[in-house]
Amino acid sequence: MGKYIKFFVVGIFFGIVLVKSEAVSWYRIFEMFKFQSFHMYGIIGTAVGTGIILLMLSKMNKVKTTEGNTLRVPLKERGFTRYIIGGTIFGLGWALCGACPGPMYILIGTGAFSISIVILAALLGTYAYGLLKNKLPH
Repeated sequence: MGKYIKFFVVGIFFGIVLVKSEAVSWYRIFEMFKFQSFHMYGIIGTAVGTGIILLMLSKMNKVKTTEGNTLRVPLKERGFTRYIIGGTIFGLGWALCGACPGPMYILIGTGAFSISIVILAALLGTYAYGLLKNKLPH
């Protein structure tokens, strides 16, 4: 259990950053989906850019994972359509509830307990996908 404390601490720090940057604000997300504000696009773009730079630096310096393995990014699978369909479903859910999966738990921490309904629906949807996965086209 002790080896997971670092992930818990990073998660708390990440939650604080998202709350302070207003990335979990329903109003900011609403503005983003209506193309009324650059705020969320700036946060997402900065995260993508930072991730690319850190990944490149990690590969150049041969950084190891927490398990001691060489850092490796798996190749993407083929199938552009599946990403469009999955991204559309994800985006619709994000637009309807005002939160993507990570911030749903952060919102519980801020006292927005009504998000529990969304978390329950997400868990049921994940369970349903697990049941239907072998019957769906991949």
